[in-house]
Amino acid sequence: MPRAATTRTASTAGTADAVRITGTGRCASVLTGAALLASALTMATTPAAAHAAAPAGTRKYVALGDSYAAGAGVPRQSAGLCLRSDRNYGHLVAAALAPSSYVDKTCAGAKVSALTTPQTDAGIVVNGPQLDAVTPDTSLVTLTLGGNDLGTSDVGFVDVVVACTALAVTDPFGAPCRNFYGDTLGRRLDAGAARLTEGLRKLSAKAPKAKVVVVGYPSVLPDDPKKCFGKMPVTTGDLRFLRSVIGELNDKVARAATAAGAAYVDTLGPTKDHDSCSASPWIEGLVPTSPAAPLHPNATGEHAMAQAVLRALGH
Repeated sequence: MPRAATTRTASTAGTADAVRITGTGRCASVLTGAALLASALTMATTPAAAHAAAPAGTRKYVALGDSYAAGAGVPRQSAGLCLRSDRNYGHLVAAALAPSSYVDKTCAGAKVSALTTPQTDAGIVVNGPQLDAVTPDTSLVTLTLGGNDLGTSDVGFVDVVVACTALAVTDPFGAPCRNFYGDTLGRRLDAGAARLTEGLRKLSAKAPKAKVVVVGYPSVLPDDPKKCFGKMPVTTGDLRFLRSVIGELNDKVARAATAAGAAYVDTLGPTKDHDSCSASPWIEGLVPTSPAAPLHPNATGEHAMAQAVLRALGH
């Protein structure tokens, strides 16, 4: 479908992908950082979401966050290891709202600390502090953060799933991954949520008039683990465990948003029955069949997340 005409500054690693909307149209433990995500990528085209007029007061829109916000693997990619897509949910929301300017600072592998500190890979700066893109005249900010704080590598939840896969052979009928982690992931989530609340408060201090929207994580795994039989090399018990971790992640991210006075948008519900084990996945599996990073939204998933944000904004 046609998309909004844009002018775009050249985007390089460590530099925000700044877009000014000028026309009208429609917008329809074993792994290492962004290298894992990049290994799953192929190029393709995807439709944009529908365009609508921006509400009064939507001037400067800034998108922040991790690979789920960046649209890792969804064509077209830019910003080097940040794996930033021009069809991520931020771009689709911007095309619908038509703000006077849009800055995309999202980056794959971002932890909550990336809000205030540079993101590096092998000592090289991949992305500057994301809050550097926020200024006093910013009127809308969206972000998805917290998932990468679950893991020891830069790929967070994927890191945990790979550990569960490796442990499955040790107890095929049990929950070896749940036993391995115990309460470790819950403690990591608590710490990450506290950092997120602090980061959101710093964001609001930089842009006191901005509408801040924290976007939750989609339905990566189904409620019924039997649907993943033959599709995910993790035990049934650990699939239940992983599904509960995603739920806990979203709950704590939502509470962090509320504590900081931000809005929270649920994307788990809108993507239900389109998880990585479904017949019609909007989130890809460990081996993607559509252009996207493993266990990340594909183009349709990013579109669904954008629609959830737009509904929350009254569109």
